[in-house]
Amino acid sequence: MPKMLWVLILAASLHLPAAAQRSDVNYDEDKVPSYILPDPLRMHSGLVVRDADTWMRRRRPEILRLFETYMYGRSPARPKTVPFEVLSEEAALGGKAVRKQVAVYFSGKKEGPKMQLLLYVPADAPKPAPAFLGLNFGGNHTVHADPGIRLGEIWVRPDPKKPAMEKRPARPDSRGSASEAWQVEKILARGYALATIYTGDIEPDFPGGIEHGFRTLYYTAGQSPAPDEWGTIAAWAWGLSRALDYLENDPAVDAKRVAVIGHSRLGKTALWAAAQDQRFAVCFSIQSGEGGAAISRRKFGERVRNLNTSFPHWFCGNYKTFNDLEDELPVDSHMLIALIAPRPVYVSSAEDDRWADPRGEYLALVHAEPVYHLFGRSMPSSMGYHIRPGKHSVIAYDWDQYLPFADRWLKAAGGAAK
Repeated sequence: MPKMLWVLILAASLHLPAAAQRSDVNYDEDKVPSYILPDPLRMHSGLVVRDADTWMRRRRPEILRLFETYMYGRSPARPKTVPFEVLSEEAALGGKAVRKQVAVYFSGKKEGPKMQLLLYVPADAPKPAPAFLGLNFGGNHTVHADPGIRLGEIWVRPDPKKPAMEKRPARPDSRGSASEAWQVEKILARGYALATIYTGDIEPDFPGGIEHGFRTLYYTAGQSPAPDEWGTIAAWAWGLSRALDYLENDPAVDAKRVAVIGHSRLGKTALWAAAQDQRFAVCFSIQSGEGGAAISRRKFGERVRNLNTSFPHWFCGNYKTFNDLEDELPVDSHMLIALIAPRPVYVSSAEDDRWADPRGEYLALVHAEPVYHLFGRSMPSSMGYHIRPGKHSVIAYDWDQYLPFADRWLKAAGGAAK
């Protein structure tokens, strides 16, 4: 299969085979309703944006406020300082890397909320190195079987029939359980550093998780965010930006050449982090679906109601008013991708992941392209995409596509994408 798969995509028009997923959801392209997308280049006043300067000064802030108000919620500004502590630094992986483990203290106090960042830097590559930064689902120890990775505490559901979650010490036998998704050696061999953080260190992924994360610093006990204030995805994105704060202070990493990456709900997180924080040089969003890269108005696969019913904590309260009313949203996913312009963005899908609407993910790129044109950029060089056989997962093949794309923007002339 060709790396970018553009010929396959256009020829097949992304009419994918049916998959064994929920029967009460639309998986039929013939049942996708007609829809009209909001024009990312037409301001609320009716003014049509025709140049990059107007986009950056006027239209981009307007769209960003809409996403904050109606979808992800407003987040606090960047704090003046977030103290960190290097807990360990040593050679790892047979001398191929230097492994650092860093505590980031959200309150400035060791006894307060904190996250632990795992950082691998290639031993032999030129420094400072470009890097990938992303959150992980199961703990830092799951990304590689390296015995030197600290075993922290993770959130688990003791009884799969009950929703209650508990925080427990990670099991040693879970080391490397997510290594297929991370491809650590492949990333390092290409000259990239890799930084990752467990989502549960920032905020656990369940309703009420706010009581166990750093957002307790912003609310009193029992208090909830206002309807236009941040949900869990925005909290995770805020945590990614604080990790980037640390990388700006690590001489082994070039913080101007950091790609943010995420899969599924963390693909939504990566998009929102890159949309808000223009320091991220490249964004990779993997099978992020509804609430991420997929066009909501297609009403294919997962819908807004599904998100707000199954994961009521992910988005802001105002988002729930659009259950079954996607056409009334003032934004859609192509506008989220457009917020990242002119920085490169890469979206990927899997054929059997109908729930995430692969065609809708691709179409979001297509409809964001006019904004990239303002900067003289277009698909596929600045807006990458591939779709592969398989299910909702990250595999080695995916990284074989991401790394060349990253090379183009993070290694060209030794500088970051502008």
